[in-house]
Amino acid sequence: MKRYPSDLKDREWNILAFLMPQPSGQGRPREYSWRELVNAMFYITRSGCSWRMMPSDLPYWVTVYHYFRKWRKEGSWQKINNILRERVREKLGRDKQQSIWYFR
Repeated sequence: MKRYPSDLKDREWNILAFLMPQPSGQGRPREYSWRELVNAMFYITRSGCSWRMMPSDLPYWVTVYHYFRKWRKEGSWQKINNILRERVREKLGRDKQQSIWYFR
């Protein structure tokens, strides 16, 4: 499979891998790994192309779009973002939760 600048490096994937939603175990086996699907989603985000214009060496666009929407609806992306943000804040010596300021 061709590598793209938007692909996750091994170190980045190792951080993200355990945060990915667990497969339900129902239905047919997945044809693509989570990493392949996430890399395809990052390609779309970085390139700005439409789903249907994804290069043919990436997973089929309908499959990628299906998981993107599914994870968005389930709140998986938000959960991943929250966990990663908390880790960064802790590493910087700050509280895990950000302060909420209201301006009047």
